[in-house]
Amino acid sequence: MAVTELNNLVNPQVMGDLVDKKLHDLIRFLPLAEVDETLAARPGDTLYLPYFEYIGDASVLGEGSTLTPASLNASMASVAVHKVAQGVELTDEAVLSGYGDPMGQGAMQIATAIANCIDNEMLAVLASIGSTMTQTALASGAIQPSDVNAALELFGEDIDNGEKVLVCSPGLGTLLRNTKAWLPASEIAADRMVRGAIGEAFGCQVIISNKLKDATPANEVAYIVKPGALRLILKRDTVIEADRNILKFSNVITGSKHEACYLYDVSKAIKLVGQ
Repeated sequence: MAVTELNNLVNPQVMGDLVDKKLHDLIRFLPLAEVDETLAARPGDTLYLPYFEYIGDASVLGEGSTLTPASLNASMASVAVHKVAQGVELTDEAVLSGYGDPMGQGAMQIATAIANCIDNEMLAVLASIGSTMTQTALASGAIQPSDVNAALELFGEDIDNGEKVLVCSPGLGTLLRNTKAWLPASEIAADRMVRGAIGEAFGCQVIISNKLKDATPANEVAYIVKPGALRLILKRDTVIEADRNILKFSNVITGSKHEACYLYDVSKAIKLVGQ
């Protein structure tokens, strides 16, 4: 009688490739980040990464005057590498019955879990935006559409330079849909749409997230982000490992990914907060 073993049911390398492919679709805020895989396999759990400071505006130079060049200063950001991991345990009965493709569902669940964790980390990075790029609600209470419009001034003369994405709570999304500034997704060219955007307001493609929903209006937060504001460092492809629990007659499958995320360009991200 043939014996069905775990090795016949799951190929960790194949499942790892499957999870990696799904991740790029599942990480909702991925369009806001530059993905960097050049540091893959570099040893160490802390990365020291550069970001450049602005050299300052040019000035009028009179005839015969000597230009004093500015220094191009690069500051270093210390970024901790995180191991993002999740796993599933499948009993022999679940695997051998084959009902509902438990192995495929396990891979999907692991991919979703890792993607959600990375999305949470991106939001945590955006939460660290400093006061110079923070807009507080003009009136007491939750963020209003007028606050979004006012916040755009923080981009200065670069306000119309490049795409802008507003990541906000469902409540703010509803308020925006009721303004004259709202353009539904059906009226925006497909090549301009960030995946998951429900429309556009004040020149910002709007993505709503339950992660930003807060019961207290004063604690509400939203972000206006230009692509490239964040950088996502991927140090290793997703690793899928499988093992047999002989005491429980079950198969344990885990997935892990080493990554780091940081605010690469502080001039490309704005934080809005309620009051």
